Formats: sequence, C-alpha cells, structure tokens
Amino acid sequence: MINDFIKVSAACPKTNVADINFNVENIKKCIDTAEIENSKIIVFPELCITSYTCADLFEQEILIKKSTTAIEALNTYLSNKDILVIVGAPLLYNYALYNCAYVLFKGKILGIVPKSYIPNYTEFYEKRWFTDGMNIKSKFVDLPSNKNIPFGTNLIFQCGEIKVGIEICEDLWVTIPPSSFLSLLGANIIVNPSASNEIVSKADYRKSLVSNQSARCISSYIYASSGVFESTTDLVFSGHLIIAENGSILNENKRFQRDNEVLTSIVDIHRLTSERLKNLSFRDSIKFCPFEAQIINFEYTKTEVTNFNRYIDPHPFVPSNKSERDIRCREIFNIQTSGLAKRFSHTRLNKAVVGISGGLDSTLALLVIVKTFDMLKIDRKNIITVTMPGFGTTDRTYNNALNLCKNLGTDLREINIVPACLLHFKDINHPVENHDVTYENVQARERTQILMDIANKEGGLLIGTGDLSELALGWCTYNGDHMSMYAVNCSIPKTLVRYLVKYVAEKEVDKNTSEILIDILDTPVSPELLPKDASGNITQKTEDLVGPYELHDFFLYYFIKQGAEPERILFLANKAFEDKYDEKTINDWFQKFLRRFFTQQFKRSAIPDGPKVGTISLSPRGDWRMPSDASFNTWI
Repeated sequence: MINDFIKVSAACPKTNVADINFNVENIKKCIDTAEIENSKIIVFPELCITSYTCADLFEQEILIKKSTTAIEALNTYLSNKDILVIVGAPLLYNYALYNCAYVLFKGKILGIVPKSYIPNYTEFYEKRWFTDGMNIKSKFVDLPSNKNIPFGTNLIFQCGEIKVGIEICEDLWVTIPPSSFLSLLGANIIVNPSASNEIVSKADYRKSLVSNQSARCISSYIYASSGVFESTTDLVFSGHLIIAENGSILNENKRFQRDNEVLTSIVDIHRLTSERLKNLSFRDSIKFCPFEAQIINFEYTKTEVTNFNRYIDPHPFVPSNKSERDIRCREIFNIQTSGLAKRFSHTRLNKAVVGISGGLDSTLALLVIVKTFDMLKIDRKNIITVTMPGFGTTDRTYNNALNLCKNLGTDLREINIVPACLLHFKDINHPVENHDVTYENVQARERTQILMDIANKEGGLLIGTGDLSELALGWCTYNGDHMSMYAVNCSIPKTLVRYLVKYVAEKEVDKNTSEILIDILDTPVSPELLPKDASGNITQKTEDLVGPYELHDFFLYYFIKQGAEPERILFLANKAFEDKYDEKTINDWFQKFLRRFFTQQFKRSAIPDGPKVGTISLSPRGDWRMPSDASFNTWI
C-alpha cells in the first residue's frame, strides 16, 4: 500500500562562488541527510556545482573542466545509494555552453537536461554565457567516464509509476513551460533546479507559479532555488524550497537559511494518476504536444516509505485553517443562495416551504433560504417554516426549532403528525408498538406529504434539507425526506454542514440567534423517529446506527475523488484517525459504508435538482452515474 507514495526532497546546500570542491562536499551532506530520511529523489539548485553567480568566470576553461570532473566524482559517490539526484552544472556541447540539470543514479549519469529559456532582461543576462536548449531533443553526449548520455529537453526518467520530468528556473516563468508538455507525455513529478533572486513580493508569486503549475500538470512539483551564499554583488538569493502536489503546497521552507537545508515530503502518486484518469481535457491535450518523450528507465532497490509522516487530513472536506474555512463557508453560501435565487426567479414564485426539526440540516437549509430572500428583497414572512413533532421529538429540538424560526422572522406553523400516523398505522394494519422501518418511514413520508401539500396550497417551493453524507449512505426515506422541489444541501457533507452553521453563528446573526445555533450544533444527530426515553431525551442517535459521519465522509472522499481501492482507503483512514479509532472500528464502519453506498444507489438515481458546491456530487445528472443494481462484492 505504501508503494503508492514516494518521499522526495528539495535541497539548498551552502556554496562558495566558483569553489567547486566546497560546493560538492555540501551537496554530499545534503544527499546523506535525504538518504537518512528515506528520500528517493533529491533536487538541487541551478548550477549549484559551480554556483549560479560565476558570471564571466563561466568562460574560464578550468571552471568547466572541474565542474565535469566534480559531476563524475559525485556520481561515483552515489554508486551505492538508492536515490535519484538532480543537480545543476554547465555542459560544453558543440562549442556552446548549456545550463543543465544532471540526473545521477547509482554511479551512472542517466541523462542531462538543458535549460530551454535563457533569461536576458532586467537583472538577468544569462545569454552572455549560455545557449538555450529548447530545440535539443534525443541527443547524446560523452563525458570522460560516461558515454552516450541522453541529452535533451524531452527526457523523462521512469521507475514504474514514478516518472520524472525536468525544467530549469526561467522555464517555469514562460507562457508555456516545458513541464506542460512533459506532464502530457507522462511525467508526474516535475523538478526545477532554480536560481531565483529575491525582490519584494517575488516569493509569493514564485510560490503561486509552482502551485498553479502543479495543478495544471496534475503533478508533483519539486522546486529548489539557490541560497544566501551566492554572490550578493547585485542580487540576493534566499534558498526557496517548495514541494507541491496538484495545486497544494505540501511543504515549504523558511527562506534565507545559512546552513545546508533539505526539505522533504511524501508525494501521492496514486492521487495524481487518479486525477489524470478523470480529467479528460488533460488526455485530450496530448494531441498538441510538439515532440515525443525519450524515456530513461531506472530501478530503485526499494521504494517503500518506512517512516510515513505525510499529514492525512481526517476531514478532507473542511479546511483546517480557520480563515480559509471562513472564506470557503462564505463561498458555499453564495453558491447555495445563487442557485436557489435562480430557481425562484425562474418559477416566478416568492414563497418557500421548509420543514424545521431543530437539527443541523434543516437549520442550514433555513439559513440559506433566509439569505436568499434577503438578497431578493422578499419578506421573510414568505418563508413558511413547518415544525412537525412526532413520536420521538424532544423538547430540546422542538424548542430550538420554534425559537430559531421566531428569531429569523419566518411564518412559523406547527402540525403534530402523531394523529395522522396513528390513523395510517390503522389503515395499513401496522401495530403501533412495532418500531420497525415502516414505523419510521410512515413519519418521514407524512412530513413530506404535509410540506408538499402546503407548498402547493401556498404557491411555494419545498426546499430539501438532506445532505451529501445522507445521500451516500441512503440515510433518507425514499419519497419521504428524500424528495423536495429544490435541494440546497445535496452536495454538502455532514462534516461541512456543521462548520457552515457555526460560521453563520459566529459571523452573520445576532446574539440570541447565535446561541440557538450553538445549541443545535451541540445536539446529537438524529431523525427522532423512535420514541424518546423516560427523561425526554433522544434515543435514536444516527451515528450509533450508521457510524461516525467523519469516517463516512472520509471514506466517501477517497472512494469518489480518487477511486481508491479499499486497502488504500483503510490505510489512509488508519493514519488520519490513529489517535481516535482502532483499526477494527474503522474497518467495520468502512464495510458498512460500502454496503450502504451500493445498495442505496436507487435513491440517488431519483433525487431533486440542487447546486454542486464542492468537488464531489452524487447527482445522477452530473458527477455520479452508477447502476442501481451494481454489486459491492468486488469492494468488500
């Protein structure tokens, strides 16, 4: 399972300008550090063998010769090391000097990649010494102890599913970076030996470039830039190190360090493969690639990550950073309200009907409706909120429902469903003391019938309250709470619902309403379809029956988003929740998730319209199209 991952490093060694022996010794120290950390790829800065800022010294024959000798000595040093090393140095080829990345592995130079774009503007004047290599493809060069070395910008270095492509510094900053083509040709790890100087705000732009290019290429991106010991005659370098993956920054160093530095992270190869498989535009772009790749195969002795320290977020739908979470919540509300506003403008209706239970989902739906009506300048009294106490309704949820609706100024109505349900039990000859699924579903369908009929009577839209997690598990009554005229929560998982309600409580309502919302957040999740206990408390807690929603949301994310096999999902879940649930508990709930997900597809095949707000939706018209009678045996 851990073979899906590879540990990689970006390094910035101490250097002296033009002091090759000193530079190589520090490069070796960084390699040793990466090897101790079980890293399999290490990337060094541009021209770090000589240092980047040698200027006209690059025209000195001795510097070029000693650089070549140093590369071969470093290669010998690596003969027994199971790590791919990418290091920057010049190469003299056909009377032209090239700024290159040398790829070293187990005593062999696997290939040499020249820099495609040579900057020659503002503070850069590399063309004084170097020739661009963009047109060099599938050439070969000889060095004293290594012959027929592949040379070109189209090289991809491959070990199994690990495919490494290289671009150098300026290559990333151009309109179409070489990595765009390399990724289309299969490279899933892009490395960039760089020398990028510091000026105000450049670091943020550089980080954005790396992040965005990793997203466009659906790849990992390892960036290593020259450090503070480069010449400071006119410029200062900071040793910026970044490791990104498909738009996310996995790790970044603190710049301006004054010692050897190695930044390490774990890259998820399976995630990248899965994303590329689903992104048909990525596949379609291959036809525009202007050249073919030259594949250089190599083989690691061992690729397993022995010290798995990659952070696995237990709540992948919820940003861990609070400020980012608040931004996300605001964005989600904008999507929900815009979707609902369009539905009202299309139907030319100005009344909404929603069932309010005092639980999280109906609370969120009501908050969306209120925000939409305020935006459309429709009186909140046109929001018909209906509370429908039944056999299991507790005083806590009942009072919260009443107080919330009153505070928000809606048209509050109360209809007790017990008499109607008792009559229905009699009609279908169902014993009232038999608290089976019929007992529960009668109540759910009675509530939906009431809401539908009020919507018809008042000329309004019935707004659905069910969320993504409930749809995934089929935790809804078919043609009961399963149905509505527009479902605003349908692509929001339960773990995120909680934060959305909390966001409103903290940011958008008065103190009294906030206190009600906080109490709703503290109430156990329950459909309240079974009778309450002697003390009037909830007896039917959803998470006792179907399992913790945080686990199911985690399973759902990796099952849908990555198409991950069960072994991988369990591995990740055990890492994410290692301090909260044991392996048996996680496995048992995962089996429950799989069975329910497959057997409840028929409900998802017939769900109302509703807006997609995140990367995962189970709409049968959009993201998820699955046979209702598919078997789960392959996954169990």
